[in-house]
Formats: sequence, structure tokens, C-alpha cells
Amino acid sequence: MTAAQRLSAGLLLLLTCLAGDLVLATVPAAPVNVTVTQLRADSALVTWSIPQGDTVIGYALSQQRQDGLMQRSIREVNTSSHWCMLWDLDEDTHYSVQVQSVGPNGDSQPSRAVHFRTLERSDHYPVGVHDHHHEPAMEGLGMTPHLQTGELLIITTVLLLWAAVIALFCRQYDIIKDNDSNSSKEKGKRLRSTSYYNGSTGSSPIYHNGAVRSSKLHRASSSISIIRV
Repeated sequence: MTAAQRLSAGLLLLLTCLAGDLVLATVPAAPVNVTVTQLRADSALVTWSIPQGDTVIGYALSQQRQDGLMQRSIREVNTSSHWCMLWDLDEDTHYSVQVQSVGPNGDSQPSRAVHFRTLERSDHYPVGVHDHHHEPAMEGLGMTPHLQTGELLIITTVLLLWAAVIALFCRQYDIIKDNDSNSSKEKGKRLRSTSYYNGSTGSSPIYHNGAVRSSKLHRASSSISIIRV
């Protein structure tokens, strides 16, 4: 090999290395802090973080059962989301997930694998399983968080207060109704007493010139005649 050929081969190798370094420099780094939360019997929430300074336009997620029976790939572009909801999982099953960042010039290396196990349908959800930082994302997906003990207590208290208010209103209504009935009865008694008094005054004695006369009853004075023989 001549000196010119060696020089050309060296330059080609150098350019290839520079181009590879340039491509690697523009590919984002692998996601970090990959976490699985919101475990259910058939779903789980995967969240991650992106290193600062990387240009990311999407993500690619790989989901696999540890027994190797099922593998699923999810790819989303033109999104800034740092979470993904996994659906249609099997209960009481071990899974592993890996996340890649999608950049304008390629995908990052896969993140470290995170292992988790779904719950059984009879299991109680662990306390504090909700991550309030991701609640808006879950609401956007149409998910309804399960009510906690404090929320149930508040709802029960409100319902009891409403029942007490309704009972008090019904009691006041009954009292007002009884008062109206008693008032009507008293008014009827007064009217009957007034009528009786007016009827009695029509037969009261009338005094005229020191003599007593009755306006209704005229009694004939009885006279006894004694005949002497």
C-alpha cells in the first residue's frame, strides 16, 4: 500500500469517527428515574425523567413479561409527556419495562430495566399509591381515582348534614301546619261564641218606665176571683 493510499484510508477513518461522534452527540441520553406506580390488577403507570439539555420529541417504551410470553412496544412522537399508562395487564404477573427518548436524529439507549408485579383482583390497593403530581395526567386519560377514607368521611358527613336539614325543615313545616289548624279552630270558637251572645241579647229583658217587659215572652197575668155565697 502506497503512502497516498494510507493517507486516504486514515482520512476516511477519521471522518467516519467524527461523523459517528457528531451523531452520538445529537442523540439524547437515556431516560433516568424510571418508576412504576399506580399498580392495579390490570394496569400500571410508568414515569421517567429526561436529562437537562437533551432535545426530545417523544419516547419509546418496551414492556415484556418475565416468562417471555408477551412483549409490547409503545412509541409516541411529538409529545413532551414523561409518563405512560400500561393497560390490559395480567393480574399477579411479573413485568419489566425500559424507556428510550426519541430525538430528532435518533433514539437514545434504553434505560435500565424496571421490574414490577401486578396486583391480584382481590388485593387491597396500598395506601398512598396515588401520586398527586401525576393526577392531572390520569384525569386526562379519563381515570377516576379511588376514594380514600378521608374523602368517604367527608361525603358521609355532608350527606348526614343534608338529612338533618331536611328533617328540621319537615319538623318546622309540621309545627306551622299545626299552628294554622289551631288558629282556625280558635277562630271558629270565637265566631260561635259571638253568634250565641248576639242570639241571647235578643231575648234579654227590656226595662221601660220602671217596669220589666219581655221582648219575646208575654206571660198572661193570672187572676183569682173569690165568690162569696
